[in-house]
Amino acid sequence: MTTLIGVDPHKSTHTATAVAPETQRELSSLRIEATLDDYERLLRWADQWPRRRWAIENAAGMGYHLASWLLARGEHVVDVSPRSTARVRQLSRGGRRKNDRIDAAAAACAAALAGDANVLQPDG
Repeated sequence: MTTLIGVDPHKSTHTATAVAPETQRELSSLRIEATLDDYERLLRWADQWPRRRWAIENAAGMGYHLASWLLARGEHVVDVSPRSTARVRQLSRGGRRKNDRIDAAAAACAAALAGDANVLQPDG
């Protein structure tokens, strides 16, 4: 199975949460600084799941640099809208809770459950 890694990006930090696609349960989570060194650390962390797909919330906005960096390294990346992430979070138990780890998991689940994501391609 392909592990889904949801990312909740912010200006200075990104939170990634790996989710088992068959159960939508969190496997692990990591918060990094939005720096190239920490992007490398994020990819090393993700290596524990050789078959993976990244679901980045707002990959055209706050997640653009990370999404582009991952695509340039041959990773599979999808863009999940913040609206889809909020909908998944609302429908889950305790839907009013919100934090970066939960938002990252919600991005992964939005991509898994309804295919509610746009596949990204590397820029020229």
